[in-house]
Amino acid sequence: METKITCLHDKHVALGALMSPFAGYDMPIQYKDITTEHEAVRQHVGVFDVSHMGEVDICGHAAAHFVNHIFTNDVMPMKKGQILYGMMCYENGGVVDDLLVYKRSDELYTLVINAANIDKDIEWLRQNLDGWNAEIRPWDVDEFGQLAVQGPESERVMEQVLSLPCRELTFYTFKELPAPERGDKRNIIVSRTGYTGEDGFEVYGHKDFIRMCWDKLMAAGVQPCGLGCRDTLRFEVGLPLYGDELSADISPVMAGLSMFVKLDKPEFVGREALARQKAEGVAKKLVGLELKDKAIARHECQVLKDGEVIGYVTTGYRSISTGKSVCMALIDAAYAKLDTEVEVQVRKKTFPAVVVKKQFYSKSYKK
Repeated sequence: METKITCLHDKHVALGALMSPFAGYDMPIQYKDITTEHEAVRQHVGVFDVSHMGEVDICGHAAAHFVNHIFTNDVMPMKKGQILYGMMCYENGGVVDDLLVYKRSDELYTLVINAANIDKDIEWLRQNLDGWNAEIRPWDVDEFGQLAVQGPESERVMEQVLSLPCRELTFYTFKELPAPERGDKRNIIVSRTGYTGEDGFEVYGHKDFIRMCWDKLMAAGVQPCGLGCRDTLRFEVGLPLYGDELSADISPVMAGLSMFVKLDKPEFVGREALARQKAEGVAKKLVGLELKDKAIARHECQVLKDGEVIGYVTTGYRSISTGKSVCMALIDAAYAKLDTEVEVQVRKKTFPAVVVKKQFYSKSYKK
C-alpha cells in the first residue's frame, strides 16, 4: 500500500523533520526534539500538521437524527457553531472510533475522525445509513488540510500572525470564515478544541491556504511540532488515543468516559450494551499508575498484583511536565481503586506502582 503525504510534506522535509509512517501517511515525528516541542506547547505555542485526520460531512433532512443514531453523545440540543466529543460504537459497546462532531447547520454536520480509521469509519457509517434521509460526503483529502495551533499564546498567534479573528470563540465552538482569495467559495473553519491540554485552535482549509498559514507561522518563529510530542502532551492530561485507550475491545465505560455516553437518549448503536455495562459494572477499567521508580512502562508492559497478571499498560512515559514515571493501564476492575498498590513488569524486572488519577498534569483550557 502506497504511503500518502499531506499538503505540507515538502515543508516538513525541508525543515529536516524526522519522518515516519503513521496511519498510512508519512508524518513528522519531531523537528528538534520531543522535549523542546512539548515544552513550547506547554509554555508558549506550537503548530502541528494534522492534515491526516479525516473529515466527513453528514447532510440532509435527517442528518441530525442519523448522527444521533451513530454517536454516543447527544447532538439534538446542539447549536450551530458548537462541537461535541464522543464515540461511535458497535452493538456490543466496543468503539469504532472516537470523534468530534461540528454542527454547521440543521442539515449539515462534520465528523472529524482518526486518520487510521477513515476507511473503516466511512464503511461503518454507510452500513448504518439504510432508512435515513441523509448523505455521507467524505472530504477530499488531497484538496484540504488542517493545522492545530496549540499553547497559551495560540490566540495571539492566530489573530496577529494568521489574521484569523478567534478570541470570541469559547471552548468547543467554531466559526466559518470566507477564504481570503476572491472568488474562492471554499470556507475556512476555525475551531477552539485541542488534544494537548492547552488552549488551542484548529484551522481547516484548502491546501493552498494551509500552506500559506504554515509559511506565516514559520516566518514568525512558531515552533513546528511532530506527532511525538502530540502523544506526550495528550497523555499527560489523560486524553485517550484510539488503539491504546479505546478500541473495539475497550468501551467508553471501561475507559472512564461515560460522561460522553448519553444513556437518556432513546436509542443509538451500542446503547443497550453500554447501559448494561454501566448498571452491572465492567471486568476491566482504565486507570493511571505512578511507578515508584525511574523505570518507564511502555505499551503492553504487564501489570501484576502479588505476582498475578491483572492487566497491561496502554501508554507510558516519564512525564516531561512533571518528571514522574507514569502510565495508563487497563486492569482488573477489582484493583482500580485509587491508591491500590500493584507492580509493573518492565523487561525482566518488576517495579512497584500505585493507582492514581489518569490526569497526570492539569489542563489549561480557556473556557
